[in-house]
Amino acid sequence: MSALVYTLGVVLFLLGLLASIALHEVGHMVPAKKFGIKVTQYFVGFGKTLWSTKRGETEYGVKMFPLGGFIRMVGMLPPAKRDADGRVKGITHGFFGKLIADARALERESANEVEESRLFYRKPWWQKVIVMSGGPLTNVVLAVLLLGGVFMGIGAKEPTLVVSDVSDCVIPAREGLRPCVVPPAENPDPVSPAREAGFRVGDRIVSLNGEKMDSWDEFSAGIRASAGGRIDVVVDRAGKPLTLSTNTIVSERYDLDDPEKFVEVGFLGVTPDEVRDRKGLGYVASTMWDYTKRTGVAVLQMPERMVGVFQAALLVEERDDESPMSVVGASRIAGEVASEQRIDVVDRWAMLLLLLGIVNLFVALFNFLPLLPLDGGHIAGALYEAVRRGLARLRGRPDPGYADVAQLLPVAYAAASVLIVMGVVLIWADIVNPITLSG
Repeated sequence: MSALVYTLGVVLFLLGLLASIALHEVGHMVPAKKFGIKVTQYFVGFGKTLWSTKRGETEYGVKMFPLGGFIRMVGMLPPAKRDADGRVKGITHGFFGKLIADARALERESANEVEESRLFYRKPWWQKVIVMSGGPLTNVVLAVLLLGGVFMGIGAKEPTLVVSDVSDCVIPAREGLRPCVVPPAENPDPVSPAREAGFRVGDRIVSLNGEKMDSWDEFSAGIRASAGGRIDVVVDRAGKPLTLSTNTIVSERYDLDDPEKFVEVGFLGVTPDEVRDRKGLGYVASTMWDYTKRTGVAVLQMPERMVGVFQAALLVEERDDESPMSVVGASRIAGEVASEQRIDVVDRWAMLLLLLGIVNLFVALFNFLPLLPLDGGHIAGALYEAVRRGLARLRGRPDPGYADVAQLLPVAYAAASVLIVMGVVLIWADIVNPITLSG
């Protein structure tokens, strides 16, 4: 049954991811058609075509490898610019010169039968920006709907002052959810202060060192600040007050301000019970902003973190739980979430939807990077064109014409090669040295 549920989680996540990819391309296609640009193909996936059908002037279909998607718009590359003597400007010689010339020739073949006004490069800069932003903005909308649906429809888990679990031992945070090491083994884990003090599941925290506790966050902050000192905790047990005294132990925990760092703080060893609380738009907005900042940092740190992924792929070092993952890794996590028996069914659904929402947010921010062949590269080209033409008008100079993005094709091919290598390394690392829920 567990294997079946695991497989179901993987399949559902992949279907959600495929739907996100398909809608990303719809986000490009709809405004493109609205502005009169000819769209000849709409495909989900890459490689060999598995199925396709033609509707009007556009071929719709699915390809073998569902690792992305694309639409083909006619006129993405403008014709070469020439100087006063009729010579082509820019890169014309060598390997890159031939690459650019071949790309222009292929573009001319598809554009010959299309009227000039329907070519992508002929459109105003703002229409180009809208078309190229449509895909990642669709992912942003999907992220908002998924995360908002979870927080407003299912609810977010909030800790209460009721104890749901008492730790048997103290394990440093970086060592994950491993079993306790007990005597007679060498270097056994210390017994948790909560276990020694006699805390029980169902105890409700009333006060800490004489101060009334109004929230779990307040109680947790007090324990962390105790840093190995003596504490007196009053609990309500079956309707009767009871004072439990012990000394906390200094232990390695996650830094609340920076989850990627560890700090030495006081530790007791009790886990709070949680209740599901449906949130409002304000909570969704603030949480989305927080996720966006964290995702943005993750995108910018990706080159640095790929060093660790490469080493993990070679089994040189352990995989960092905060390192990026491929579709394979994310699908594995989805399967683990779906089959985790310690989590109730509603929470599993919530976690799967949150995972899909965060993936959509990552895809959106990654695609906004101003680098070809990503959407952000085309957006940057359109904005550059707008600025250059605007400055020419202000200075009373002739219109410099369209931005020649073909000159950036060598950069685009180099970037695409790097992305492919990164994808292969991530997939291999997710197979041989994966990130798991248990750490």
